[in-house]
Amino acid sequence: MKSVKACLSAVVLVVFFLGIANAMPLNSSARAVIPGDLQQLISVDYRALKDSNTAMQLKQQLLPDNMKQFESALKGIGIDPDKDVDSLTFASFRTTKQGIKGVGVAAGPFAMKTVIKKMTALKIKPTKYHNTTNIYSMDGGMVMSFLDDSTLLFGDPVAVRIALDVRDGQVLSLDTNQTMADMMSNVDSAPVWSILDQQGTQNVMRSALGDASKVADYDSIKKRFLGSRYTMSFDGGVNFDLTVVSSDSVSSATLASAGKLGLLAKKMSATAPEKIALDNTTVDSDGSNVNFHFKSTDQQFQSIMHSELFAAVSH
Repeated sequence: MKSVKACLSAVVLVVFFLGIANAMPLNSSARAVIPGDLQQLISVDYRALKDSNTAMQLKQQLLPDNMKQFESALKGIGIDPDKDVDSLTFASFRTTKQGIKGVGVAAGPFAMKTVIKKMTALKIKPTKYHNTTNIYSMDGGMVMSFLDDSTLLFGDPVAVRIALDVRDGQVLSLDTNQTMADMMSNVDSAPVWSILDQQGTQNVMRSALGDASKVADYDSIKKRFLGSRYTMSFDGGVNFDLTVVSSDSVSSATLASAGKLGLLAKKMSATAPEKIALDNTTVDSDGSNVNFHFKSTDQQFQSIMHSELFAAVSH
């Protein structure tokens, strides 16, 4: 599924200290539709993007296809993401019969009555779900439903219905997934955050470590990784912190060692700007957590954005 590939690609970028998503805490309406069997949650704070030239350049270069489709669909119903949206959140989740599905939640100062008037003018009639909720068709085969006056749920029809089932208590919610809920509570007050589940974290770390995963006997410790979370900001340059949550200190120490080996290996073939980026990266373990930290100036980061290393890890 393209949305899942895009989500995982975003986390790979962060692992290699080239992250993509900005975010803000979920409001109660948005949180209420997130399924418990969550794979990843990524939010984009459109207000923060506007305040940073670096962030805007990154958005244009690496905006995943599913985000472009969501933006286009919003414009089709009269919502301008650059003006009317404060935050755009993407959730990918696992289902028993439908595989990985994904939904988007847009929050902002757009008015529900104005949007519905636009839909009526376009002769788009809603269908009822659970006898009370209106679902409207959008461009690209997607549908949408208002969760409140300023929060809009959208995605493919199956995914949106599942999300509404979560809200109505027919499917387990995010709050029943203690690991993911705990990780989110650690980052959702930051200007940038994302969380990824156990399986996704295992796959991404293997890809990120490359040959270093073999040296560290990755297969013996990967099952002890419970998930990962990151924060990112564009204040005073580019900063991001990635934390991989493991079950014990031995596993975290092993992963930290592998991460350091991976950095050394990449320096061997890195360009001058890439070497600066790698030199600005630290890896350490703290109890059961492994922490990756990167900081650069805007100028340094912009030079890395167009490097071969950046292209390799962003696709």
